[in-house]
Formats: sequence, C-alpha cells, structure tokens
Amino acid sequence: MELISKTFAELDTVTLYRILQLRVDVFVVEQECAYPEIDGRDPEPGTVHVYAQDGGEIVGYLRILEDQDGKARIGRVLTAKQARGTGLGGQLMRKALEIIGDRPSVLDAQSHLVGFYETFGFTASGESYVEDGIPHTPMAR
Repeated sequence: MELISKTFAELDTVTLYRILQLRVDVFVVEQECAYPEIDGRDPEPGTVHVYAQDGGEIVGYLRILEDQDGKARIGRVLTAKQARGTGLGGQLMRKALEIIGDRPSVLDAQSHLVGFYETFGFTASGESYVEDGIPHTPMAR
C-alpha cells in the first residue's frame, strides 16, 4: 500500500479518472446521493489530493482544500469497500494532518463518523445538518 499526495496538475489522466470513479462509486452510487461530485474545487491551486494505491488500484482518497479564510478543509474522505476495516482511513487522515501541519483545519463529517475524527483532534464546531439525506456535523481542529 502506497500513500501518494499530488496537486491537480501533477495527476496523470488515468489516476484522476480512477480517483473520480471511486468517488462516484462511493458517494453517488453506494450512498445513493445524486449530487455534482465534480464541484470545480479539485483543480484549485491549493488543493492536495491524497490517495492510497494498492497494486495500481486506488483504494482510498481524500482531498485538502484551501478555504478563503486560510483554513485547510479536508473532504471527500473515502475507502473502497474492499479496503474498509483495514485502518486505511486513519492512514489517510494522518497523512493529511502531516501535510496541513499546525494550520487550523475543518471538515464536515458524516455524523456517524464524528468519533473517528475526534481521534485526530477534531471537535464539533456547529449544529448538525442533513445534506443529500445524510446527517453531517461540522468539525474543527
């Protein structure tokens, strides 16, 4: 298993395709949420794409965005079905926090995963809300 971080410009087209395919497979198909997965933020200059590759297959992913207020925003955290329960999500989060360093960071957690993000120093920072039928909780570190 290899963890890789790249800017949008550094991603080759095959890797980008595989990342987008996995994001759609998990968030749109598996979670049954019809929403614009390609939201225009991937190519922003401050965005870092972190992905896990196993034998050439993308099995985990997250992205780090640069919000206008200077905070780092972690999003699109996912693991492929076959990689769940292996600790990969934690590895991805540790890599993201290594990249972010001491800068303030935020994320919008699916509410059933609040405890997971708390293990990385995040705390609820606002009222829970429902997006695409899934409860979410804003969190900050």
